[in-house]
Amino acid sequence: MKTVLRKNIARPLVYSFLAGIMCLLAFTGCKKDGDTTLPQPKTFVFVHGAFQAPYAWQFVKARLEASGHKVVIVELPGHGQDQTPPASISINTYRDKVISTIKAINGPVVLVGHSLGGAIITAVADEIPSHIEKLVYLAGFVPADKQSIFDLTSMDPNSQFGPALTLSADGVLASIANDKIMGVFAQDGNEQVKKLLIDNNRPEPIAPQADKVFLKNPDFAQIPKYYIFTKQDHAITIDLQKKMVATAGIKNVFTVDSGHCPMLTKPDEVTADLIQIIN
Repeated sequence: MKTVLRKNIARPLVYSFLAGIMCLLAFTGCKKDGDTTLPQPKTFVFVHGAFQAPYAWQFVKARLEASGHKVVIVELPGHGQDQTPPASISINTYRDKVISTIKAINGPVVLVGHSLGGAIITAVADEIPSHIEKLVYLAGFVPADKQSIFDLTSMDPNSQFGPALTLSADGVLASIANDKIMGVFAQDGNEQVKKLLIDNNRPEPIAPQADKVFLKNPDFAQIPKYYIFTKQDHAITIDLQKKMVATAGIKNVFTVDSGHCPMLTKPDEVTADLIQIIN
């Protein structure tokens, strides 16, 4: 009797164990409808903002890759290690660099733009909407048709970005002093973030911010769009962010209680928002 009892108890345990192994080996077949805990891997393309470079996305990149996703970070011309002559750079120069990056990737991408990168991803998505699965703005500029970044910043009187700029004698470059850069971009950052910002600080080509973005492709409107607000932003204030989102009709919004660069100061929160967006 005892032996039979053990067999009767052990048998369902064995079956349960085998079922678990089979589910693990064929995950997609066992995954319940609506279960988003383990989303299918996506390819993210990140575009950084002004006075920054690919380093700005390093913490979010590491977290997304640890979750099984692919991440490509675009280095904009005139930023990071790129030595493109600043006078030759326009908003279309940035746009075309991102387009060439995306076209080298197999399949649609989740395109994410921070700050200046928001205007760039808007222009990119208008050119190649079929390559974009989702469009995500992180404290990004969202220009309407025939609107420039300068047009948008003129609507943001409380921004600390403009007053912190110093123009070069020829008007080609703008600079922000090291002692001002944290206050503008990451007042909530630690010493590591401060070092990253200062070590990578270089003059910014200013002409692209005066270039208007032209939206001509009706398919652009069909791309799902998302916005991540930065509540304590000193560069693009929350007031301007909300105005742009309302004008663009973006309904899917998230909020991080941070300064302008939460991908540096709160990468866990930014990553969590991106994971939720792809789900």
